[in-house]
Amino acid sequence: MKINKPIFENDMKINKPIFENDVEYRASHALHSGKEWNWLNPKRGEFSHPANYYESSLKTWHQFASLNADMVCDVLVIGGGLLGASTALHLAEQGVDAVLVEKNRIGSAASGRNGGQLTPGLARWEAETMVEHFSFEDAKRLWHFTSTEAMALIDGISEKYELELQRKRGHITAAVHPGHLDALRAGMQAREYLQETHTSLLNQDELCEHVASEHYFGGLLDHLGGHIHPLALTRGLAYGFCQNGGKIYEQTEVQSIQERADGIYVTTANGVIKARKSVVMAVHHASFKLLEEHKQTTIPFYTYVCTTAPLELDLKALLPTDLPVYDTQFQIDYYRGVSKNRLLFGGEGTGSCWDAAQTYDYLLGRIQHVFPQLKQVELDFVWSGTTDLTVNGATDSRKFGNQYPIYAVQGWSGHGVAQTVRIGKAIADDFLGLSDDFEMLTKIQHMNIPMGRALAPIVIPIAKTMYGIGTMMNSGKMVSF
Repeated sequence: MKINKPIFENDMKINKPIFENDVEYRASHALHSGKEWNWLNPKRGEFSHPANYYESSLKTWHQFASLNADMVCDVLVIGGGLLGASTALHLAEQGVDAVLVEKNRIGSAASGRNGGQLTPGLARWEAETMVEHFSFEDAKRLWHFTSTEAMALIDGISEKYELELQRKRGHITAAVHPGHLDALRAGMQAREYLQETHTSLLNQDELCEHVASEHYFGGLLDHLGGHIHPLALTRGLAYGFCQNGGKIYEQTEVQSIQERADGIYVTTANGVIKARKSVVMAVHHASFKLLEEHKQTTIPFYTYVCTTAPLELDLKALLPTDLPVYDTQFQIDYYRGVSKNRLLFGGEGTGSCWDAAQTYDYLLGRIQHVFPQLKQVELDFVWSGTTDLTVNGATDSRKFGNQYPIYAVQGWSGHGVAQTVRIGKAIADDFLGLSDDFEMLTKIQHMNIPMGRALAPIVIPIAKTMYGIGTMMNSGKMVSF
């Protein structure tokens, strides 16, 4: 069923995300936050905190007021990214009195800053890993949860709320070493074993029909995956939440959480929210600083993305079938075509945040390496993002609390746009007693990492060096990060 008109009084104030014809170079409406910086080519304008490509390619959207009074709700969702907006939407669709608070703006963090690629799996867990850890039935269930169900959920939400999200289907994994084709084949066979058959192997000539680069030896075509505009998706989920009567407060940072006999009390700068039934921590690793459960299972790291100026070559000369690509090198390159003949390109993961100049040089160098036929390339947008990883590569999904459930999910490892939306629904379903999907996720065991966040600038370079040495000794072994 499609929603054709607003139902609630406040719906008239909330618009769907609407795209610009290309981009509007302007200042960001989000506050500059930590290590998440944006850079804009000075030829396009001078702003102290410019909008990145995603924000620039969407028309200016609704700004929600900050919370300035005490209030009561059934469920409080903390964090206005994909996980928070999806959880809030699915709660509200079932009639739950839910409130969402965001310390900055909706989609201002990782959910609205990532590469926008839709790929299956649970963070870095793919089908093979699930088969190794679970029985056939459990692995099959988890794989379809993170693949077919996740993609179908996004498509269903888009249709229901009539959202334009620049959703495109199909995805390429390009092998940088001939030995990696064996690993891609094994992954395809694991997916087929779990009764999901959307993939096919490509030899070098077949891959060239999709990617005009001489640096690959073949690849995997995944018809299930694809790509999407992640900020439009996040705003679209928030729009749907508001259509169902949800309330959103931006510029509202949580300072403390305390469970009491009659509910969970969440303190912000200008008000206290009493959640009568549950709280959802839908933010990255920093959320655990607010909780009594201090088991530290994640390490933060920084990622980088850019968008070129319109290219001198037609994008179809580089990506004839318009499919997004990521490769199999340890520090993966990923890229896709976006509006007005631009190339969006990302890669690298670091323990200490790079600055704009270093990032510009690195990403421009990678573009020229992959596509040497591009003689003149200029970057219009460069930006950073913050994510976190776990030791085993799967997300850490937790449910705890004494009388009232508190939900939290960490450790995305730079992957999982579609799965984040699906887990949001799983949290809502768990709260309502509709399924035990979230319980399935909580059974995955995670290693404690004492002082992991503080040691990230040291640990991540050491890990990369060790993996690099391993690759030199066995170049056919595929380990992507």
